[in-house]
Amino acid sequence: MIKKGLKVLVLAGKDKKKEGEVIEIDRSMNRAKVKDINMVKKHVKTTKEKKGGIVSKESFIHISNLKLIDEKAKTSKKEAKK
Repeated sequence: MIKKGLKVLVLAGKDKKKEGEVIEIDRSMNRAKVKDINMVKKHVKTTKEKKGGIVSKESFIHISNLKLIDEKAKTSKKEAKK
């Protein structure tokens, strides 16, 4: 089960074979945000507090396109090969 803070591998899409950490999950839509994956440009209007412009931010990706990475198993496989 994919949870916030876990490392995942992207299986499909423009960021295929990239790894990242889950930032946010939307259970009702079966989607997750992964750090530095599926970046999109958003046009932000200027306000009194913030300057406007074009901002890059993460967008949601479907959970079926993510694979959980087990850090312990990954390191043990490398040690076994040596």
